[in-house]
Amino acid sequence: MSRDNDDATIRRPRMTPERETELLAATVDALREVSYDELSMDLVAAKARCSKATLYRLWPGKPQMVAAALYATRPMRPEEIDTGTLRGDLMAMVELLGPHAEKDAPLFAALGHALLSDENLAEAVRDTLVEPWFADLIGVVDRAVERGELPRRPSATDFLPQILLSLMLTRPIFECLPADADYLARCVDQTLLPALLHT
Repeated sequence: MSRDNDDATIRRPRMTPERETELLAATVDALREVSYDELSMDLVAAKARCSKATLYRLWPGKPQMVAAALYATRPMRPEEIDTGTLRGDLMAMVELLGPHAEKDAPLFAALGHALLSDENLAEAVRDTLVEPWFADLIGVVDRAVERGELPRRPSATDFLPQILLSLMLTRPIFECLPADADYLARCVDQTLLPALLHT
């Protein structure tokens, strides 16, 4: 290795997972303050107290950085939930989602237009956030099948992620109320479970 490469290694210490999480959290914080169109790498760098070059070493551009930030700061990890029953798992999920619904709904609503108009952002969000998170949510049902609680994956499983996320976005619009844990729990008992158990 040349001396120049040695110097570059010294100047650029390895990024720790904790520091990367801080950068992603700063991205979401900035996104709550401005629209996606107004968000810039300079703004995130200032909020995260890092150089813009640091951000570009981790993510090729703003769409990929935002998608990674949304995934890293998601309010729950469905793959880590296993209460032993399908209802218990769904209730554990909504208990984690509920407290975040009020502050997350405006964020995702504001992103809606950008997702429809910016194909690069839409692709990054689909690849980095939607597909893995939806797979994790559906995994809750698959674990119920593995336990023998369900004979097979119900066709209604495909709608589980969309229903939960739609409720978080639409209740503030239609009822001027957040989709809190109690509201989401009622959805589980009155809509999701009946649909999933009707295999």
